[in-house]
Amino acid sequence: MSSDSIKTFNNVESPGFVGFANLPNQVHRKSVKKGFEFTLMVVGESGLGKSTLVNSLFLTDLYPERTIPDAIAKTKQTVKLDASTVEIEERGVKLRLTVVDTPGFGDAIDNSDSFRAIIQYIDEQYERFLKDESGLNRRHIIDNRVHCCFYFVSPFGHGLKPLDIELMKKLHNKVNIVPVIAKSDVLTKKEIQKLKKRILEEINANGIKIYPLPDCDSDEDEDYKEQVKQLKEAVPFAVCGANQLLEVRGKKVRGRFYPWGVVEVENPEHCDFIKLRTMLITHMQDLQEVTQEVHYENYRSERLAKGVPVPKRTTSLPEHEKNSGSEKDRILQEKEAELKRMQDVIAKMQAQIQQQTP
Repeated sequence: MSSDSIKTFNNVESPGFVGFANLPNQVHRKSVKKGFEFTLMVVGESGLGKSTLVNSLFLTDLYPERTIPDAIAKTKQTVKLDASTVEIEERGVKLRLTVVDTPGFGDAIDNSDSFRAIIQYIDEQYERFLKDESGLNRRHIIDNRVHCCFYFVSPFGHGLKPLDIELMKKLHNKVNIVPVIAKSDVLTKKEIQKLKKRILEEINANGIKIYPLPDCDSDEDEDYKEQVKQLKEAVPFAVCGANQLLEVRGKKVRGRFYPWGVVEVENPEHCDFIKLRTMLITHMQDLQEVTQEVHYENYRSERLAKGVPVPKRTTSLPEHEKNSGSEKDRILQEKEAELKRMQDVIAKMQAQIQQQTP
C-alpha cells in the first residue's frame, strides 16, 4: 500500500489538549436537533387580556378560531381547559409551545368549585408522564407537564381576592406560579407599586410559594447579576399586551393608542412586558428542572407511597408504527421457521452419514 493512498487524520486540537471541553457543544447540537418543549398555563378571570399577552410574548396567533361567548352564555359557562400547541422556530431552534388557557374561571356567581378542573388537569399530566416513564418504550415521551403558571391578578381590586388566595394555595406545591398584574396601563406608576407591595404582603401572609428566581453564581458577569436583580424587584410583573403595530417617532412598535398617547408594550418604562418575557426565556430551563426535580418528584413519591400500582401505559402507537411492528414480527417468524427447517435437514444428513459409516 502506497503512502499516498493513506489519508492522514487531522487533529484540530493542539497537543496536550484532550478535547472534553467541547462536550457542551455536543449537547448544544443535540438539543437544537431535538428541539424543546414547554407548557405554559394562564389562569385568571375573563377579560384580563390573557390571550393577547400570550400572543404578544411569542409573536404568534394561538387562538385564530376563538369565539367570545355573550353574557348569557357566560352565566352558564363552566371552567374548561383549552390547550393549544404551536411549533415555533427561531434561528434554527425549534420550540413546541403548549399554552393551557382556563376560560370560564371566576365568571360564575359561586366559584367554590371552579379550580377543581385546573388541579385535575395538572395531576393528569403528572399521571400520564408517570405511566409513560414506567412503560417499555421510553424514548418518545412527550412532556405535557405544566412548567409554569401565569396567574393574572385583576388591576381593579385592592390586592388578591379570596378566590386567588385559595387557588394559589392549592397550586403552589404542584406548579411554578408567576403572579402577573393584568392591564397595568389602567394604573399610574404609584398605584402599580402600591398594588405590587400589597400582593406580595398577602402572598407572604398566606404562606404561598411563588417561583423564586435562582440566585446568580459569584462568577457571573455584572450585567447578568443586575438583570436578575431587576427581575426579582419587578415581581409581580405589571404587564399589558397588544398585537397592533403603531408608528411612534418614525418606528413601528406594538402598543395601544389612547387620546393622551401610546402605551408601548416593549418599553420597560411603560410596563414589565420585556421583563416578564426575559424571565420566561432566560429561566425556561430552570422552570423545567424545578418541575421535574421538585413538583413531579413530590407527586411521584406521594403516588408511590400510597401503594397503588401505576397503571399500564395506555398510549397507543401510531398506525404506521403498528403496521411496521407487525411486519417485522412476521419477517422474524418466517426467518425462525426457515432456520428450524435448515437445522432439521442438517440433523437428518448427520444421521444418514452416521448410518453409512461402518
